[in-house]
Amino acid sequence: MRLALALISVAAVSTLALGPAADARSRADCERDYRPQVGQSGKDVVWVPTPDELVTKMLAMAKVTPKDYVVDLGAGDGKIAIAAGKKFGATATGIEYNPDMARLAQCYVQAEGVADKVKIIQGDIFKEDFSKATVVTMYLLPELNLCVRHRVLAMKPGTRVASHSFTMVEWEPDESFDADHRNAYLWVVPARVGGSWAFRNGNGSVDFTVSLTQSFQKIGGEVAIGGGRQPLLGASLQGDSIRFAFTDTKGVTQHFTGAVHGTTIIGSLRASGVADVDLAGKVQGALAPAPWAEMASACGRFYGK
Repeated sequence: MRLALALISVAAVSTLALGPAADARSRADCERDYRPQVGQSGKDVVWVPTPDELVTKMLAMAKVTPKDYVVDLGAGDGKIAIAAGKKFGATATGIEYNPDMARLAQCYVQAEGVADKVKIIQGDIFKEDFSKATVVTMYLLPELNLCVRHRVLAMKPGTRVASHSFTMVEWEPDESFDADHRNAYLWVVPARVGGSWAFRNGNGSVDFTVSLTQSFQKIGGEVAIGGGRQPLLGASLQGDSIRFAFTDTKGVTQHFTGAVHGTTIIGSLRASGVADVDLAGKVQGALAPAPWAEMASACGRFYGK
């Protein structure tokens, strides 16, 4: 991959034909007509490929499997998309703004024998739809990371996002890796849980109500039970998996583990020496506003706003 990519303004996307290199048997064949230079200028960026070892680490951090659909934003020479298909068995698409680079990358796909799993399209990451991806990878500038962030946060909870070098500003990574002065970061798209939730047992009676606050994957709040309120303990959220604990009216610590399904949370309550109790939580009214998930004000220009 590359620091190259992108920015801006191409309306339509097209899967590029390989042209004269369609019968390429090697990467050298692909480079007959065009060979990129490290540091070459792009739109507001330059192309710098990601080292092979870091590509592998990023995909491993994201736990890529053959069941995944990986989209690489700013594919450059297609390195990450090709590795996702060849080393991890995933289906992958790379989006690259530079037509020559996209054509070269698609030729590399053919030469590497992964055309059944991988494709490179020429297009603009701010216009292409990558919402179906289960894994998103990128090596962009900080401003570009920020300006795709709201689209990533709108994706299905549990979607994994791996970035070379640059973060997502206030959205702290769930995992990071540092080797030889090169960084990789991983985020897991969180479910929306801010709001008030009433939890009921199998008999349909309300056991307790939880008020949750949220900023990205960071959550907190309090529980209302037996006429009193207690702070939540150890509240955590990763993707659609949620955990928290609280002290009940008898002074017993109750541990809840569950999964978020839109406006419902299904899970179970556990306390020492007591059988697990299955519970379902329903949001009361609407979920709380999530300003942390909205497009940053400085990003409108990338979307023609």
